Amino acid sequence: MGGAMVAMLFSDIEGSTVLLRRLGDRYLDALESHRRILRAVWTAYGGVEQGTEGDSFFVVFPGAGHAVAAAVEGQRGLEAQCWPGGERLRVRMGIHTGTPGVHEGDYWGMDVHLAARIAAAAHGGQVIVSAVTGQLTQLPDGVTLRNLGTHHLKDIPEPEHLLQVTVAGLQSDFPPPRSLGTATSLPVPATPLLGRESDLTRVMDLLDQPDVRLVTLTGPGGSGKTRLAVGIAGGLTRRFPGGVYFVPLASVTSEQVMWTSIAEALDIPPRERGRIVAYLAQRTLLLVLDNLEQLAGADKIVAEIIEGAAHVKVVVTSRRPLGLVGEYQHSVAPLTVPYDETLAEKSAAVQLFVQRAQAVQPGFTLTPGNVADVVAICRRLDGLPLAIELCAPRIRVLSVKELLARVDQTLDIASTSSVTPQRQRTLRETIAWSYDLLSPEQRQLFRRLAVFSGGADLAAVEAVATGTDPLDAIAELHDANLITLAEGPESTTRIVQLETIHQYADDELRATDEAGAVRANHATYYADLAEHLEALKKSTHGAAQDRAEADLDNFRAALDWSTEHDVRTALRLCSALGWVWVLGGYLAESRRWHERVVAAAGDTASPELAACLRGLTNLLLMQGETSRAHEVATRSLEMARELEDPAAIAFGMTVLGSVQRQQGDLEAARLTLAEGVDRLRPLDEAWRLARVLSHLAGIEEGLGHFDRAEELLRESLAITESTGDVHEAAVQGQNLAFLLALAGRVDEASELARELVPTIVALGSPSLTMAFSNTAMNILLRQGDPVRAARLFGAEEAMGERLEIANPYLEEELAEALELVGDALTREEWERHRREGRSERVEDLLNRLPVG
Repeated sequence: MGGAMVAMLFSDIEGSTVLLRRLGDRYLDALESHRRILRAVWTAYGGVEQGTEGDSFFVVFPGAGHAVAAAVEGQRGLEAQCWPGGERLRVRMGIHTGTPGVHEGDYWGMDVHLAARIAAAAHGGQVIVSAVTGQLTQLPDGVTLRNLGTHHLKDIPEPEHLLQVTVAGLQSDFPPPRSLGTATSLPVPATPLLGRESDLTRVMDLLDQPDVRLVTLTGPGGSGKTRLAVGIAGGLTRRFPGGVYFVPLASVTSEQVMWTSIAEALDIPPRERGRIVAYLAQRTLLLVLDNLEQLAGADKIVAEIIEGAAHVKVVVTSRRPLGLVGEYQHSVAPLTVPYDETLAEKSAAVQLFVQRAQAVQPGFTLTPGNVADVVAICRRLDGLPLAIELCAPRIRVLSVKELLARVDQTLDIASTSSVTPQRQRTLRETIAWSYDLLSPEQRQLFRRLAVFSGGADLAAVEAVATGTDPLDAIAELHDANLITLAEGPESTTRIVQLETIHQYADDELRATDEAGAVRANHATYYADLAEHLEALKKSTHGAAQDRAEADLDNFRAALDWSTEHDVRTALRLCSALGWVWVLGGYLAESRRWHERVVAAAGDTASPELAACLRGLTNLLLMQGETSRAHEVATRSLEMARELEDPAAIAFGMTVLGSVQRQQGDLEAARLTLAEGVDRLRPLDEAWRLARVLSHLAGIEEGLGHFDRAEELLRESLAITESTGDVHEAAVQGQNLAFLLALAGRVDEASELARELVPTIVALGSPSLTMAFSNTAMNILLRQGDPVRAARLFGAEEAMGERLEIANPYLEEELAEALELVGDALTREEWERHRREGRSERVEDLLNRLPVG
């Protein structure tokens, strides 16, 4: 159920990891002082802590003014505190005011999610609030609000208007919020951009020209193409009002996944390419497409974007040009290396070497005794940034002269090859040299990491690659710059290999006799994970989906390998991932995997194949192929009977009943689903039973058997509530409200709908909100309130268009609505109120539904 209006404040310390490294044990004293100062302020202004993890707070206040005043006093207290080591502890805060859901004292829903995203957009020392918070706040003395404009926050479908709380005497100037499409949303480089001034000037000047739409940065692996592209994008944010978007594509190998990756970077639902291009066509923005050389068909995708979106410009990084008409190429050469050591300090390559060496040995400097060797190292590495970044940290254990001797040996061996391009040979051997410095156990882990696609968390690395805690070995690989670390779902650490290094590791793995076993471990682990997440999503949709999305590339890699080598595991993966593909909008990709895996499985009956056939049936239904769906559903059910598998028979009947319903044979569907329900009752499948009861209720409703439909829906609702699935309970509740309205029990329908409003609004599910809006509109029409109904109809219609959620029943719903309106409004009056509703939010209209 939803709660009263409250203000939600999230806070955390910016750069806490760096602060911990600098302060050591004194960090605990700083953390305790930070907590003491803020907790005193929270209490003084009526705040209630909902969560405290590490250096973060989640606090709920009775009103917007209380939260803002607490944030102001908190920042003042933090600024006045004397911190250990003369450091400055910088805390970022975000506040949103709304009516979140409340369950057993915990707050949840989109309002909570929005407050957290606002806090994540702030910088240390900054307080950012939502527009509604600003409107509801009476500001304390010395405090003003600064308009930050509208921003696109991750996973929030609508742009949010943000305000900065500016406090007299405290810092007031900050970089732009960390929102999508701004410079703050670009990857954060680990090193400064050195020696690229002329490259930046040329490419930015090119993109300033109206007729230049595509610039491709070409060069060898490790030459710094990605780093330069990020620098270019960061310098152009003001020139593109629609934003700048970085799309990492190193692990992508198909056109479909490239389109999906572009959609994800834009934070729009994955969809067919025509709709993505249509979305781009309405905006003026810059796309940075990073690492395209491995992707056949990338040229066609870039051409389609250029042709279909007139105000979009594209920067591509690739080892080779795309070969498109109108493409401007810019070669990213290695950094300059002087032949005269007297010019060493002006060399970008030498500057990079010194900087990376100082990162591990702060006292390192160029001296008359080492400058010649440093220049020689940079020259032998061809000035390639990646090679230098791998090499220089070894200064921690080797002298410059020892380092030069090792580089010379490796490069001499490389130079004897006549088939490998010079620069690629140099980079490969630089990686090999770093690889050879590892212990045998570290080398084994390094090459086994090649089985992961898009990175992996520590649990996956342990299960697939080591069998024991990999933390120490991971730390060594990170110190050697052979992996990078990124933040994954729920603040977990993900281990990622740069693409060039990943390719090298994969070559090393293929050269061993362990490759097959490691890939089998990988496929089995991700099949187990997929099944775990499928079970988890029945109670925690959001967390399960976030986790699944983070490992989509690993699921794809596991499917690809197991389809050829272990069909049973491929079938397990395909079946368990069905919900991920559907909720994520990957229907076409899911269909391709199901067809491929089913074909590989042949005709041998198995529970896994029967399950995969059921998944394929659902996909065929969603794509309107009812005849083929019936054929596949029948095959699945016959296989389940052949196996004498009670659960599979029950599941197969529920799928077949859905097919019959879509074919219009309601009586056959009713009989099939009724038998499916009878077979499910003895099984431990409460969630599935609730869904099938709901489907059966829909058929009884269509047949006019309202009493039987109500009985089924109430049973479904009771089961769902007992499992704790708030989302599914809301779905069944709105189905029941619609049934009551159809049955003429309008007062009961209205009362139930009013009870559901806070929960449905807090959930923030667009599809559920729109379905419930239609139910509420039908209730209003039957209550004789056509004006509110028309406005709600218009708001729902506009929401669907805004989020690009098609409503195939729009005309049918309009005709039914007009029939219920009758003579109460003219068609012109209906259309006027409908147009007015298009400018309003569905959620606001639902919150204002009449009480009686």
